[in-house]
Amino acid sequence: MATRLGLGLPQNKQYDIGRDVPDVARTAEAMGYDSLWVYERALFPETTTQGLYGVEGLPWPDSYRGVAEPLVTLALAATATRRVRLGTSVLVAPLHGPFQLAKALASLDAASGGRVVAGLGTGWSLDEYAAAGVRPFEERGRVMDEIIDVCRAVWGPDPVTYEGSLTTISSAVVAPKPARPIPILLAATNKRAQRRLVEKADGWIPVALGAEVLARQWRVLQDLAAEQGRVEPLQTVLRTNAVYSAKPYSGQDRGPFQGSVDQIVEDLVAHAEVGLEEILIDLQGSVRDAEELKDVAAQVYTSVRAAGI
Repeated sequence: MATRLGLGLPQNKQYDIGRDVPDVARTAEAMGYDSLWVYERALFPETTTQGLYGVEGLPWPDSYRGVAEPLVTLALAATATRRVRLGTSVLVAPLHGPFQLAKALASLDAASGGRVVAGLGTGWSLDEYAAAGVRPFEERGRVMDEIIDVCRAVWGPDPVTYEGSLTTISSAVVAPKPARPIPILLAATNKRAQRRLVEKADGWIPVALGAEVLARQWRVLQDLAAEQGRVEPLQTVLRTNAVYSAKPYSGQDRGPFQGSVDQIVEDLVAHAEVGLEEILIDLQGSVRDAEELKDVAAQVYTSVRAAGI
């Protein structure tokens, strides 16, 4: 079976969200893309002692200035499409109240006819946690556990009951329900998070750091699932942050998914061989506007399918 292909929606500051999101969503669905995706960046700190991904001295990219809210973006895409899945890669879950997040995802799934995929992560930005975290950064793992549990409860049959450190539902009707069970996928970048994934989640949503690295990570996760006695297969969606250039990159410093359409497709082929079910291609950060995004997305899709993926 061919690898499913997803496309990142235009959330960054160079886009007109109300116009470009429905336009790109509609066009991508017509091209043949299987899914559309959003990511979360709550704010852009003007001054911070913490670098990108928590690495001291690593600057935040300018593209993170003014990223549109992810679930609002997906709602715009939902109204413009009929078939594609609508995913988050990723939503920084502990920046959201558990009950409110569960209700929002359920409402979006009901409205879209059962197309939502909840890709969740715990994030890394202390500034974002200071502004929006429901608990301090150090407690993000416990918050994630409760969010998953609250989602399962709220999406399940009424009456809903739940007792946690952040959420109490004594006995209540909570509607609308999702059109079908919403899959929860986790980024899971460390051992504790991988254990949470195997025990609580439906699948894995890694970021591409090279085909060899991905293959190694996938083996580790599969081994852990076997050790824990997990029977259900793990759903998988690989996120690729592409840096498009009209001219090919040259030299040894080219990272994964950097360069021309041919170079991006070459990397897609290599990563597809690892055997994950779906690959998300996010091109929005390196193109000028929605017209170029649609053009490059069409070239990538055509070339990938021609390559047999």
